Amino acid sequence: MNQILEKIKEFTSFKILIISITLTLLIASLIIFSFYAKYSKPVGTGQNKFELFIEEGQGSYHVSKELKNSKMIHSIRFFQILLKLNSNTNKVKHGIYEINDGMTANQIMDILVSGKVKMVNFTIPEGFHNRQIAELLYTKKLIESKEKFFEIASDSGLLKKYNIPASTVEGYLFPETYTIPFEYSTNKIIEMMIKRFYKNLSFIEESKDLSPEELHKKVIMASIVEREAKKKEEQPLMAGVFEKRFKINMPFESCATVQYLFEKPKKRLLEKDLLIESEYNTYLHKGYPPGPISNPGLPAIKAAFSPIESDNLFFLVKPDGSHYFSKTHKEHLDAKKKYIDILYQ
Repeated sequence: MNQILEKIKEFTSFKILIISITLTLLIASLIIFSFYAKYSKPVGTGQNKFELFIEEGQGSYHVSKELKNSKMIHSIRFFQILLKLNSNTNKVKHGIYEINDGMTANQIMDILVSGKVKMVNFTIPEGFHNRQIAELLYTKKLIESKEKFFEIASDSGLLKKYNIPASTVEGYLFPETYTIPFEYSTNKIIEMMIKRFYKNLSFIEESKDLSPEELHKKVIMASIVEREAKKKEEQPLMAGVFEKRFKINMPFESCATVQYLFEKPKKRLLEKDLLIESEYNTYLHKGYPPGPISNPGLPAIKAAFSPIESDNLFFLVKPDGSHYFSKTHKEHLDAKKKYIDILYQ
């Protein structure tokens, strides 16, 4: 009888222990659930936005502290625990991230681990030369320095890789709108623009069998036409004028090639400007300048490949931005008096 009572007592004690453990686990689960529910939910409604900049080598505590100080998460400790439980403590990637207070802690963690960094847009206008591109990219904080840009743009290995027979990639950086991750390297930016140039060039049938040197002359022509012509529809006719001048050994006399010598374009070139000694000064030197003076868009490139032949040897820009084309020097001078000189009287 005593043995039965002892067994009943042992069973009862075991049952009480199981119930106690179950209750303890239940209470612990409720506490954990309550803790998780409280700290994992969004801090706000998404109205407040924050750009989180994580430098290479920064640890999870620094990241958690930044998020807490910016009121993007409820708790530093909770976010660190969340990273650890998901084995993500050492998987947070450096870069710039767009966070808002409408995100849960889990959503923020997933973004930082996935490396979905902020994307940046920039537009290179048609006709920008390399100095202008470098200035634009540096102003937007997309490159570390303009000097670094010029260094890469004239790298012999890069020029050889893309068969560019020149001392710089000037002319081969295609003007367009680009979308890149923040902190994209200068080298990748330049190569991306060169690749876009060749992709667009592939649409021009006449370009397929040209040697690098022959192509380079077309790029030089396109770069001049791009800077001279204000209206796209005039570009083939203008290219035809330069081609005609070249054939009869007449200087291009392109104001755009002289403007290239200045850091910023001048409103009007003076006689003394046309006397500046430079291989790029096509008033003093016949034939093509030594390299492109801008990075031309597709219409200008097409114009260089398909110039319109005519009897015209001269042109000048009118106040409305269009050009007046003329066959003789006398006709050109008369047009100059009519459209240009009158503006400066």
